[in-house]
Amino acid sequence: MMANGQKIPATMTAIAISQPGGPRVLKPETRDVPVPGPGEVLIRVHAAGVNRPDVQQRKGAYPPPPGASDLLGLEASGEIAALGDEISRWRIGDRVCALTPGGGYAEYVKVHAGSVLPLPAGFTHSEAAAVPENYFTVWHNVFERGGLKKGETLLVHGGSSGIGTTAIQLASAFGATVITTAGSKEKCDACLKLGADRAVNYREEDFVAAVKDATGGKGADVILDMVGGDYVGRNYDAAAVEGRIVQIAVQAGAVASADFSKVMVKRLTHTGSTLRPRTVEFKAAIAAALEAQVWPLLGTRKVAPVMDMIFPLTEAWRAHERMEEGEHIGKIVLDVE
Repeated sequence: MMANGQKIPATMTAIAISQPGGPRVLKPETRDVPVPGPGEVLIRVHAAGVNRPDVQQRKGAYPPPPGASDLLGLEASGEIAALGDEISRWRIGDRVCALTPGGGYAEYVKVHAGSVLPLPAGFTHSEAAAVPENYFTVWHNVFERGGLKKGETLLVHGGSSGIGTTAIQLASAFGATVITTAGSKEKCDACLKLGADRAVNYREEDFVAAVKDATGGKGADVILDMVGGDYVGRNYDAAAVEGRIVQIAVQAGAVASADFSKVMVKRLTHTGSTLRPRTVEFKAAIAAALEAQVWPLLGTRKVAPVMDMIFPLTEAWRAHERMEEGEHIGKIVLDVE
């Protein structure tokens, strides 16, 4: 296959899951380079983001949706190497980042064109690879599904994670008050530097009481929760009247007991979503909203991904160890160059 006068190899190095298990099951493997179909582009990957769902898939607990690559990697940045049919916007050689349904842990990945965005102005490929998964997720769940407005209060759990650091910055940039939880003083301090108005060390302080104190008893208008478990009932306590709780993960468990009378009395909305299995049209709509409303903020670095550590592609297992240790602040990225 030829692109822009350069031959695209038939095979590539990718990181495969040799069997479900711990980080060491991630092994370099030779795979065929994907061929883009109608509406798809092929990206020569320079960097790939590492996300919590990758860890779950490695363990065998998060299978890819039908038709998606079995390889890990939900976001990547690089250069467009080849175009499928029906592509109008993109050209070979364009520097881009993309949300992928899988396959980012490789030298090449094919992606639907609607999930591709230009590299933010001034960004390195490593920084750009840290953007798509978190920004797509936060934009949809906090601003579209949660309906966060200027002047409201957002409570975001796990504030030092990739999702958390993104939510803090975006909510602050759009005029909301932000309260966050994190598990150490270092992480709380990092959240405050990013724009959080209050950071609660959940190991030392009850976040419900802290939210009530910070809001004069009103509670949080929107709560972004990736914990689940016993946080469900506590979120109901921390929420304001007409509050919206948005569930994006259940790290502490998918089953919980809660007093649902609080949902009625406070007129709460408890919703949630997953991004990976959604349609290409849905993802394209989020991409368009991000490019219009968030890309200018990235270009001026009013918001930017918080970078934790970068590992070589062939040492993806080390990146997964880092994530599972839970000490990271911000994004873990793989360098594919």
